[in-house]
Amino acid sequence: MSAEAAGDFDTVLVVDFGAQYAQLIARRVREAHVYSEIVPHTITAAEIAARRPVGVILSGGPKSVHVERAPLLDPAIYDLPAPVLGICYGAQLLAHQLGGEVARTGRGEYGRTALEATAPSQLLGVGGSQPVWMSHFDSIVSPPEGFTATARTSEAPVAVLEAPERAIYGVQFHPEVVHTPRGQELLKSFLYDVCGARPTWTMTSIIESQVEAVRGQVGRERVICGLSGGVDSAVAAALVHKAVGAQLTCVYIDTGLMREGESDQVVETFRRHHGIELIHVRAAERFFERLAGVVDPEEKRKAIGERFIREFEVAAQGLEDARFLVQGTLYPDVIESGTPDAARIKSHHNVGGLPDDLGFELVEPLRALFKDEVRKVGEELGLPEEIVWRQPFPGPGLGVRIIGEVTQERLTILRQADAIVREEVKAAGLEREIWQAFAVLAADVRSVGVMGDERTYAHPVIVRAVSSDDAMTADWARLPYDLLERLSSRIINEVAGVNRVAYDITSKPPGTIEWE
Repeated sequence: MSAEAAGDFDTVLVVDFGAQYAQLIARRVREAHVYSEIVPHTITAAEIAARRPVGVILSGGPKSVHVERAPLLDPAIYDLPAPVLGICYGAQLLAHQLGGEVARTGRGEYGRTALEATAPSQLLGVGGSQPVWMSHFDSIVSPPEGFTATARTSEAPVAVLEAPERAIYGVQFHPEVVHTPRGQELLKSFLYDVCGARPTWTMTSIIESQVEAVRGQVGRERVICGLSGGVDSAVAAALVHKAVGAQLTCVYIDTGLMREGESDQVVETFRRHHGIELIHVRAAERFFERLAGVVDPEEKRKAIGERFIREFEVAAQGLEDARFLVQGTLYPDVIESGTPDAARIKSHHNVGGLPDDLGFELVEPLRALFKDEVRKVGEELGLPEEIVWRQPFPGPGLGVRIIGEVTQERLTILRQADAIVREEVKAAGLEREIWQAFAVLAADVRSVGVMGDERTYAHPVIVRAVSSDDAMTADWARLPYDLLERLSSRIINEVAGVNRVAYDITSKPPGTIEWE
């Protein structure tokens, strides 16, 4: 989905001043059923005016307004008709630019803090005290002329500042985080009461608008979609099929590197349940031939990607009349890639990345959505829970979860161990709380063990489970000890060739979620 495709929805622009606050703010706005987009702080007043947002939110960020290269905002933005809400750094910046005082008091605030109302407030609603989450060193000590300080904390004399006549507001704390219990109420107050935004950004309205957009783009032409077995491509295919029906043909390249039962499930779901024309390319043997002797992780990824491209090209030759290619591009992909380049087909979208010279025009119906929104759309479209709530999976599949050469034997070991991990995590009721939980086979490592009074010399399996919102950062999941015990016992007892299980407690950074 492009900004143009979202034109029927009221839009709030979130100005990004660094860190990851902008993405979280944008998601909270959407949770209030208002469409949001992230824009760089270098955006001009003219560019914002041309997009006609109903509101602008200035995000937090790691800088100080006093440093030499502090990110600034075009001052003319404050004179636009769209209301402005500054959060943390955003609040300090608007106070600084409009004539208030932001001081280095030497006493910052971090973590849970008591906020005290000091004057009637359009944002805070009922007065009194409430807990908020602070993360700042500088403090606004004097609001600009025409602004009123409506709340304070022990270290922030101006924790909330408001100028209703100008529709400009600032809060020193972070309403977007769960640690501010009434933060979403504050955001809704700004969106609904100040901006007059309509809460029309719903899954039903998203589907309806995208069905219309896809039909307008595609017309009566044939469309092709490369299914990876993951959530994004599956939802994109289901959405496009709802729009153009039999004009869509899906191609599923079965690399032989998928998790237990996934290939059968993809075919069952799309061909039999949804009646979508599906070309199932069984290419496992050719992938294993290409991977023979390959050990280096980057070479492994390239080998899998190149083989995937060749297989897709062969399949596409039989669809010469297809003009359009469906991609499961998500909004975080667009943000991380940079808007000017966002239309390219990139390697993180599928196995290895398809070359630009395939000659297709892209159809990207999920382009404006975050991952959680994609799952909700998938549920609305009737996709099974096993696909909609499938955990993220690398494009090269299990090939990059085998440390060393990929062989049929090693893949069988890993697939069995991975199935146990996912089964036990689901049985513990933790599947949706954990971003990813999987097994890694250290195929080039063996350790001594004792099983049945006999010496063993077998492989270790590493269990990896992380919590994350967007995979940009991740923390290792604190799995219960009894769950870890079951995982270890089952893997060692049920998977031949494994005699040791380790649990990875590395966060990202410094590590990555995947081992390769």
